[in-house]
Amino acid sequence: MGEIVEVHVDPLEVLRTRLSSKWRTYPVDVLPLTVAEMDFSLAPSVADALRAAVDRSDTGYGTSASGLQEALAGFALRRWGWTIDPGSVTGVTDVATGVVELFRVLSSPGDAVVCNTPVYHPFFDWVEDVGARVHGVPLVHDEAGWRLDLERLEAAFRTGPAVYLLCNPHNPVGRAHRPDELAEVVRLAHRYGVKIISDEIHGPIAYGETEFTPLLTIEGASEITACVFSASKAWNLAALRCAVIITADAGMAELVARIPRDVRWRTGHFGVIAAIAAFEHGEEWLDRALLTLDRRRAQLGALLAEQLPEVAWSPPEATYLAWLNCRALGLGEEPRDVFLEHGRVALESGPRFGPGGAGYVRLNFATSAEVLEEAVRRMVRARGRVRIRD
Repeated sequence: MGEIVEVHVDPLEVLRTRLSSKWRTYPVDVLPLTVAEMDFSLAPSVADALRAAVDRSDTGYGTSASGLQEALAGFALRRWGWTIDPGSVTGVTDVATGVVELFRVLSSPGDAVVCNTPVYHPFFDWVEDVGARVHGVPLVHDEAGWRLDLERLEAAFRTGPAVYLLCNPHNPVGRAHRPDELAEVVRLAHRYGVKIISDEIHGPIAYGETEFTPLLTIEGASEITACVFSASKAWNLAALRCAVIITADAGMAELVARIPRDVRWRTGHFGVIAAIAAFEHGEEWLDRALLTLDRRRAQLGALLAEQLPEVAWSPPEATYLAWLNCRALGLGEEPRDVFLEHGRVALESGPRFGPGGAGYVRLNFATSAEVLEEAVRRMVRARGRVRIRD
């Protein structure tokens, strides 16, 4: 077997012709490392499947009953040893839709939804959409990195929330929660009668030294858990609108069945086609993507150590997102604004991720080595143009 090679990334002038939000939100002089989409070229198996669909004018209404469930089950078994019953897989438009519709089934207006902060900022909007309220439980951060605070999580569960929305792996800090941590989460949820929604969209993007653990592989999780999953992050398919809800218990399946049937018809047809191709034929490309991302992760660490040593971070175990502590730079609570204005590099705002986000930015390193190097150079330039505050 030959050496695994990196995936292709088009040069910057070609990337700037893309019409996605990442490349159309800011003026052309701004370098965007923001929203979680990759600059990589599509997996050949996915591109071929989409071209074939266009060639046969296969552009009608979508249905997830076209092999998606079986393709996902095969991938999960090969990748993680996770046995999924294809009949327990329900297609939805995207992870956001799946989570919101589960909220509608599992909670009532005014109920509390627990999540761990800082966290992917749309979580707050999803909770608000259904009239519920967020009960935030901060993550622990120490020399070993980020992890769940199980004591504070138990205290939150004791207050009687309807749902715990778990981010697994965790965005933005890149934590791949350990099996023993997840087992304790399940135990606590059973004890206090809390249902769990596990957002596992970044599950395939875990680096070699760390394994992703699907929550439904933990003993006892099936009776209280619904997992929401998609190929969209690992294969860069967000525009195609396809995700799934997975259950492993008849009672949870009955709850999912209460979601309006029309929701399932909104799944993107091209999304289903692309996801099947990714799950069935895209693992070689995924391995190449992980190698490329791991190299970008190491490159970012070296660039920061050399050029911005005041920036602290714990290299992510999963995801292609870096959660950077810029407080020592003296750029205030919103360093993103300084980097954008004075460096013309766009990063995600730390405060948007909730309590604990002040002074942080989130950087997407799923790009080329050249773009990443230029982004850090611009951050250094921005820092140099702003007087350091005490």
